[in-house]
Amino acid sequence: MPAVVLIGAQWGDEGKGKITDYLAQRADVVVRYQGGNNAGHTVVVGDQEFKLHLIPSGILYPGTTCVIGNGVVIDPKVLVKELDYLKSKNINTDSLRISERAHLIMPYHIRLDELEEERKGINKIGTTRKGIGPAYMDKAARVGIRVIDLLDKDEFSEKLKRNLQSKNNLLERVYEVKGFDFQEIYSEYLGYAEKIKHLVADTSVIIHDALDEGKNVLFEGAQGTLLDLDHGTFPYVTSSHPVAGAACIGAGVGPTDISKVIGVVKAYTTRVGEGPFPTELTGEMGDLIRNIGHEYGTTTGRPRRCGWLDCVILRYAARVSGLDSIAITKLDVLDQVEKIKICVGYKYNGQELRNFPSSLKVLAQCEPIYEEMDGWLEDTTHIRSYDELPENAKKYIERITRLIGVKSAIIAVGPKREQTIVIDTIFES
Repeated sequence: MPAVVLIGAQWGDEGKGKITDYLAQRADVVVRYQGGNNAGHTVVVGDQEFKLHLIPSGILYPGTTCVIGNGVVIDPKVLVKELDYLKSKNINTDSLRISERAHLIMPYHIRLDELEEERKGINKIGTTRKGIGPAYMDKAARVGIRVIDLLDKDEFSEKLKRNLQSKNNLLERVYEVKGFDFQEIYSEYLGYAEKIKHLVADTSVIIHDALDEGKNVLFEGAQGTLLDLDHGTFPYVTSSHPVAGAACIGAGVGPTDISKVIGVVKAYTTRVGEGPFPTELTGEMGDLIRNIGHEYGTTTGRPRRCGWLDCVILRYAARVSGLDSIAITKLDVLDQVEKIKICVGYKYNGQELRNFPSSLKVLAQCEPIYEEMDGWLEDTTHIRSYDELPENAKKYIERITRLIGVKSAIIAVGPKREQTIVIDTIFES
């Protein structure tokens, strides 16, 4: 039962899309299990670059079944646009399946997301303003609209009318802005329903059957551990659960179905949005890493905050997701750095912290404890085997694995498929 969960071990943007794409060549099914189009994956195949937000990267392999699971919130407008985008690049999307239990992002979710961020001012969360949070709020409040509802005109009409009564009241009376017209949304969304209905299925059954037949299944998380609603840097988090345990809920499988958990680790640390960031670099080094690494959001285009690798975070991610191994990405970005620092702990009120704190107030006052290592100052982008890496690059990798207590399985030295060094096989066949 070769089922592998791939998660982000930092604040997201670790390069999960590239690793998913690489592993998908041996996967029969690739499943996205949470988040929405607030996530972005960039995959480079030959001279072509693909930017995906909802559809799993495995769609680039003909014959691989790709699933958008029940734990995902779907903006159908974005989904249809992404399907058209892939079609324009001659990618067949007939193997995509969309969970009938997934919840929809509605226009009022997006508007409420925007208005609430504006209202918070300097205390804003830093959301992508895509309506993700409000959609999950409606799901938890049991008033959300699911894909299965969209395919039933009467059911969709009834639920949309009921929701608009509440949402328009909120928009007009509290935020003092114009509400939404029922007929406009109803007609627009029925148009989306026509375009996606042939792809809708009970995806839990599809995944279960694949596992039962011994097929390789890859579960793909969006965002990263520190953006998890429970385990992240709350409140500067996403509205779902990027940790490995959420794969079971967001895909409809049992925990005993999972055989391996892989954490994707960028060779340094980045984050987007607000909140404390102990190893953040705000000077020339931060700019150097950002520019070499092209650290700008796939979804928003926002510049990412950059800093040294933080192994306090990685130990935490290894614990809460039960990591078996890690995939280190963007090692090549550090090729030009003479001295590289690794955060091995935090200093707080004169004491050393080895574990990641729950309190943001504490985290904001933590000073990183660094170890400094010599860089390798060699081009690694052409290297395809671990033994060929510069000695200092190998020392850096080995120090990371010792500090977090998890072995490394994959090293990425560039965005292309072939720029991948495999140390330990994930799928046996």
